[in-house]
Amino acid sequence: MDVAECVLSAGRAVLDMVEREWQPLSAGELEQRLDQSVEEILEADLLAKLKSQPPPTLYVQLLQSQPNVAPQVLHIATTTCSHPEEETAESQDPLETVDSAAVKYITDLLQSSKSRTRMAGRARLSLSHTVLLSLTLLSERVSYRSVSRRFHLEKGNIHRIFFSFCERINMLEERLIRWPVGGEALEALFPFSSTERGQEDEEQSIPQVLGVLGHTRIPIRLPIGKHDVESTVPEVKRMKREAHPDSWLNLELLCNRRGRFLHCRISKGSDMDRGSALRDKLKQHPELMPRGSCLVARAGYPLTAHILTPYIASHGPREQLFNKTLEEHLLILDQAVANLRVRFQRLRYLDIGNYDRARAVVLTACVLHNVFLDMGQVVQGEVETEEAITQEGEGEVDDEGVRRRDAISDLLFKNCGST
Repeated sequence: MDVAECVLSAGRAVLDMVEREWQPLSAGELEQRLDQSVEEILEADLLAKLKSQPPPTLYVQLLQSQPNVAPQVLHIATTTCSHPEEETAESQDPLETVDSAAVKYITDLLQSSKSRTRMAGRARLSLSHTVLLSLTLLSERVSYRSVSRRFHLEKGNIHRIFFSFCERINMLEERLIRWPVGGEALEALFPFSSTERGQEDEEQSIPQVLGVLGHTRIPIRLPIGKHDVESTVPEVKRMKREAHPDSWLNLELLCNRRGRFLHCRISKGSDMDRGSALRDKLKQHPELMPRGSCLVARAGYPLTAHILTPYIASHGPREQLFNKTLEEHLLILDQAVANLRVRFQRLRYLDIGNYDRARAVVLTACVLHNVFLDMGQVVQGEVETEEAITQEGEGEVDDEGVRRRDAISDLLFKNCGST
């Protein structure tokens, strides 16, 4: 091989390396960058003119009096005159405007994980800025355009960075959403009822609660092709019809009394299973439940010796007391879900039509929910009553579950009557 061929081979190797690390801009990304540059030039020119005008309010009034002024220009002028401090906020480092402790904690968590997968994305953002960008998308109802301006990245690159972050966080699921065992499980137990008393016979005592089981729904964009059948139906009629089951995700959760998630299962909206997989797991591994403990769940979940659900029929005083006691525990899960939604505003509607990506985002939020609890950062969301997500009838039952529920309700009623 002569010198020319060696140089050519080396040049090709360098080009391949550059292509892998710095992908070429697509047509859409190039157009977005050009649009952004033009907007920044126009905005800078407008700001310069505004600064040269002594009374800003008069300048805004002058713009408002002109019929051909673009609404975008008027908005910029009004915002700049009314809130001059926003100009300095835009120029600040994004890390200075958020909780730096959370960014550092999650950054350290990712650095300490076993995964060495490189974060995707053309721009080599630092890991801390990658965490910040992803938390911004999860926590705020902001557009990709807004985040693109804040971080000076094109929207396509933001997508790659964000979903790469979600993949890395998903790898921490087993580490951060785990079932308590041994001494940790015993410490997690809490009383079934405030009126219960110590019982000599453990088999006849009121159990302690390990966790609260339930679910919620996360709206997502309907996958491409799911609405083709209704494409000829007028829009008004389509809106009146029941939403397609795959236009949301089912999020099944088990939390402890602190609202920490111990179990998480995410499935498509068309999957109407309620807790059967968890029921089978507990049957195969009874050691997961400490002696004399139980889980509580709403109607629609299987009634077993390990999972207690409310009575559906025969609402006498005994059954009403049992249901009321159960409902007090179920509010723990309702509050945990409300906290999850208020911290991660993106979950109110995921504009994602791909199931795997939508699932990755939801799981990321659940893992980070536990991370923030570990940090001691608790938010209080307003509990909302969700419609049509609970089964009207009772789920599957087994004889042992019926006997245990009846025995517990008898003891509750007896203790209540003797107080």
